Amino acid sequence: MTEEHLDRMVRDADPYRPGVIGHLDGAEQALLEEIMSEPTPDRVAEAPQPRSRARRGLVRRLAGPLTAAAALVGILAVVTVHGAPPENRQAAPTETAGPAGAKPTTSIAFSPVALKAAEENPRLLIDEPGWKVTTVYGFAEKQGTIAFRNDEQQLDMNWYPADQYDGYHADRLRVSAPEAVKVDGWPGDLIRYGAEDFAVMLRPRDGVFVELRAGGGDRAEFDRLLTHVVRVDVRTWLAALPPEIVTPARVDERATIVLADIPLPPNFDKAALRDLGTNDAYQFGAQVTSRVGCAWIAEWQRAKRAGDDAALRRAADALRSSHKWQVLHQMNDEGDWPEVFWETADEVAAGNVPRGYEGALGCE
Repeated sequence: MTEEHLDRMVRDADPYRPGVIGHLDGAEQALLEEIMSEPTPDRVAEAPQPRSRARRGLVRRLAGPLTAAAALVGILAVVTVHGAPPENRQAAPTETAGPAGAKPTTSIAFSPVALKAAEENPRLLIDEPGWKVTTVYGFAEKQGTIAFRNDEQQLDMNWYPADQYDGYHADRLRVSAPEAVKVDGWPGDLIRYGAEDFAVMLRPRDGVFVELRAGGGDRAEFDRLLTHVVRVDVRTWLAALPPEIVTPARVDERATIVLADIPLPPNFDKAALRDLGTNDAYQFGAQVTSRVGCAWIAEWQRAKRAGDDAALRRAADALRSSHKWQVLHQMNDEGDWPEVFWETADEVAAGNVPRGYEGALGCE
């Protein structure tokens, strides 16, 4: 992958470019703000994967949004926040989520893994009909993204470690003067990017701070939307996630599907994928294939140094085979990750490890 290719993708993700503000998904927006300075969240409600900043930047830069076919149940649309609210309220009794129009149920079993992940992460919902999840990743560390969309607007939420708050906040103060606001009782500052582009940066809470940003409506509409953002209990939050979202409880099952036609490198630890947190199908596929690809490149380099020709051929063949991996073909219409992966894999298989491949593939 060339530096020109990377530069073009970063430039294309620029939220400050005319005509682009308000149209980026949460992942692309977060990446851009990390590049331009030290990111800072916008205004929204409550506090909110182990993955390096390089890997997260990779996924944000290259992954396209998930097209969520299933609507969230009733009036729920998940957003995410860290820590438990004082009242730990439910946005919709104890009923579980399902396709729009389906009858709610009153009992559902969640695995201990899923419950623990939800307890340790933000849990915000949009208590209004018509919203659906378009992008999700993170939840296994104090940093992540979730985005929602209805017919006219998009709402993005990003959360970061609390120790980054001052840098983000100082950066946002260069955009506009802050206005004090609250989201479901959580204080924060509203930042105005444009006539139809607003953000709220919530104060640090439970080790994180949250930034919420929306485009596609005026200030009155943004204020109205914020009144529908609520913090909910663990089970309500989990029930609101559509089936496309890969939660910790679904990682093993989904990983088996993703890896079905992928040759695994020596000592590949499938169980380690459980630390990927909660992700939409695209982000999960990108992170799984990233780990496989990085491990095969490391094996290729080891074999090259050791003069192990047989292992070198196996690694090169595995990387070439990525052009047949079903998951990458499924992802190709949604974002650039497969193309970047194939370009890097082909170069290594041809005998050249490209400079900066770690950043391109998110290798640790």
